[in-house]
Amino acid sequence: MKEASEYFVVKQKALPEVLLKVAEAKRLIESGQADSVQEAAERSGISRSSFYKYKDDIFPFRDNGEGTTITLNFQVVDEPGLLSDLLKLIARYEVNILTIHQSIPINGMAALSLSIQVLSDSTDLSAMVKEMELQKGVHDVKIIAKE
Repeated sequence: MKEASEYFVVKQKALPEVLLKVAEAKRLIESGQADSVQEAAERSGISRSSFYKYKDDIFPFRDNGEGTTITLNFQVVDEPGLLSDLLKLIARYEVNILTIHQSIPINGMAALSLSIQVLSDSTDLSAMVKEMELQKGVHDVKIIAKE
């Protein structure tokens, strides 16, 4: 019986070190900075067997393919211009905004949900999410769906 594939979006700090090292080894190979799996594994501080065990199971968030839809959910302070600033940030990463839903603010906070589509020109989405988390007035950024 074949196991169903399940995917999780996990922040880097929650991953075991070996998985981060496998991702680094893959980056070294893909960028041409390492000529072989052996060299990439050594430079990353893992064994070749660890690399082969996990290589197909870990990839950077930015590797999402064109056409992928991602839904983000977060809390925002009810402040003029904050949504506009977020939309400008998203535009810099060249993703397509599909839907925007903001609740009516209660006690100065509103729930915001954005569905975005990855395009061929889209840049590093993990950097985009990190930048959103650092935006003044934005709290509790979560990726709630990926299709």
